[in-house]
Amino acid sequence: MEFLIANMPPIMFTTLICFLLLGFPVAFSLAANGILYTVLGIYFGEFTFGFIQALPERVFGIVQNDSLLAVPFFTLMGLILERSGMAEDLLETIGQLFGPIRGGLAYAVVFVGAMLAATTGVVSASVISMGLISLPIMLRYGYDRKLATGVIAASGTLSQIIPPSLVLIILADQVGRSIGDMYRGAMIPGLMLTGAYILYIMIMTLIKPKSAPAIPEQDRIYREADGSSGLKSLLVLTILASIGAYFAVGQLLSEKSPVDERIVVSLLIWGTIAFVVAVANKVLKLGLLSKIAERVVFVMIPPLFLIFLVLGTIFIGVATPTEGGAMGAVGAILLALMRGRLNLSLLKQAMDTTTKLTSFVIFILVGSTIFTLTFTGFGGQHWVEGLFSALPGGETGFLIVVSIATFLLAFFLDFFELAFIIVPLLAPVAEKMGIDLIWFGVLLAVNMQTSFMHPPFGFALFFLRSVAPKEDYKDKVTGQMIPAVSTGDIYRGSIPFIIIQLIMVAIVMIFPSVVTHYKGTGATVDPSTIVIDGGGSGYGDDPYGGSEENKPAFY
Repeated sequence: MEFLIANMPPIMFTTLICFLLLGFPVAFSLAANGILYTVLGIYFGEFTFGFIQALPERVFGIVQNDSLLAVPFFTLMGLILERSGMAEDLLETIGQLFGPIRGGLAYAVVFVGAMLAATTGVVSASVISMGLISLPIMLRYGYDRKLATGVIAASGTLSQIIPPSLVLIILADQVGRSIGDMYRGAMIPGLMLTGAYILYIMIMTLIKPKSAPAIPEQDRIYREADGSSGLKSLLVLTILASIGAYFAVGQLLSEKSPVDERIVVSLLIWGTIAFVVAVANKVLKLGLLSKIAERVVFVMIPPLFLIFLVLGTIFIGVATPTEGGAMGAVGAILLALMRGRLNLSLLKQAMDTTTKLTSFVIFILVGSTIFTLTFTGFGGQHWVEGLFSALPGGETGFLIVVSIATFLLAFFLDFFELAFIIVPLLAPVAEKMGIDLIWFGVLLAVNMQTSFMHPPFGFALFFLRSVAPKEDYKDKVTGQMIPAVSTGDIYRGSIPFIIIQLIMVAIVMIFPSVVTHYKGTGATVDPSTIVIDGGGSGYGDDPYGGSEENKPAFY
């Protein structure tokens, strides 16, 4: 009996793993485990019945947490955008833009994946949309199946790390930090990961040119009357708009403004300048822009507007993440309405899915709270702390072991389960070791991306498998027979991108500044200017009667 009581934390954790492996739902496994061991604790005399009284307060605390309102808002926004036609327009236009170069369709998928991640924040929506639209085109032009499937799955998982990601909201709540700070910290790693995917495609086109051919000239839609591609006018417009955005940002923002704030404001100004030029060119028929230039500008404006509406308002301090999510949901509804895609059936389906996903998250969070309360009552935090404090290497050893454990657990658990099970146990240990919890959260978020990518249970692979051709089919455009995409092709295609994600985990671990760049920015307060009112008849009265010698130093 004494042995059981002394080792109750590892026994609890082992029991939880057994429940999960047996296939029980995560939320109920966590809650049942917590309640079971609470009853055992009372029976063994470790707890009193008063211990259970803390449970209702914790549950009500979860329900009253305003920050979690961001979950349904961003989910609703993503589901409506998925059906608004924005992804189709982006993929078609950007595919034609990059089509003349080798690997152009793959570049377009990464670019659009990043855009969708910054607007939808939902992995399934991104992977399914790009799989339905881009995969048949890539197969038509002879792309290597492993490269095509890998780049689609990996680009879809950018929704995990690029704000407004749902997993960043959950991680911020679990580590007890601001969602806005978590978004700021994840911005640069997300952009770096996007750049790493593009670099890999570039290397593949150099090593194996036939793995990612360019679109044949006869299949390029946007051609000018003289037969040219019209890319020169787009290049000139991009340069002029970028110069204008650079000087405008310099005037609007101070040098101490965070990098993420400068990025979103630059995108807004760039889009505004390009949009004004494109509208003037179309209305006045100036002939300054080519067909592809006009098309790119008009297709890019809706996602740029939504990115600023959500992230821009958060980063410049106008709105909280919850308010930003609400504005994003309204913006998505208006966008779908303007495109003629919004109807009661679509809205009902989106709201139904949003309610289910939000309930799923809240139930897991309630179960996690019950489990953590009992686990802590048995001294589980001390057990976890002792387990990791004995590791060699201190902080570095702790981060390496946690990263390896997260990667291995991601083979069997999805990111929600990882966030609710391991983060509450590890975050207090990390904080006690002096590790910045925003850095720790982003490090885990990058690592958790692999849960969508690696076989056999990667959800992104399942999403892609559901839309990839399972049998040979006849292409409607060329009339050629296209071989089916096997599950092995999808699995093998994911491996290089998993390696890239793990390299990004190492970069974030070695260079914390890519996450903590926002610290030390923004407005500062000079302590010498602080005035503390110690009383008096009204606000601002001098309680010391104007006598300088009686005033303390801080006044």
